[in-house]
Amino acid sequence: MAKTKKAQAKAKESGRKLIAQNKKARHDYTILDTYESGLVLTGTEVKSLRQGRASLVDGFVQLDGGEAWLHNVHIPEYAQGTWTNHSARRKRKLLLHRSEIDKLDRAAQETGHTVVPLQLYFKEGRAKVEIALAKGKKEYDKRQTLREKQDRREAERVISAVRRRARS
Repeated sequence: MAKTKKAQAKAKESGRKLIAQNKKARHDYTILDTYESGLVLTGTEVKSLRQGRASLVDGFVQLDGGEAWLHNVHIPEYAQGTWTNHSARRKRKLLLHRSEIDKLDRAAQETGHTVVPLQLYFKEGRAKVEIALAKGKKEYDKRQTLREKQDRREAERVISAVRRRARS
């Protein structure tokens, strides 16, 4: 019995393959809400992403005219590409539902709020980006977050040391 094209593609690429993530965004912003979005890409961009090459460091989302656009995400040119190769930092359209775009647009209008990309990945063979509605952290918030992280690590070390001693 012959498999359909869709079933073959699903068998070939299932699950989630992380390409790039923006750790700096989680440090610089308080994440309020996250969304999964599709991307409009050219063929050479997809091939470059399949090689695991991308950077979200300076990326941001701009909402204008009822559409969402991803700016400053670096997807390097495909090495075997010809004259049809893409521009590395071009703006890319995000595929979101109208209600999600409207919700993001209303929230982004508030002072201190922005929309940033967190992760770029393949899900079931399709390129997706996780974007987040975020609020900028102040310097003291960043220090407080780091202090909490260090305290958590120290507590885990102490607990594991106590457990090791109890086993002995």
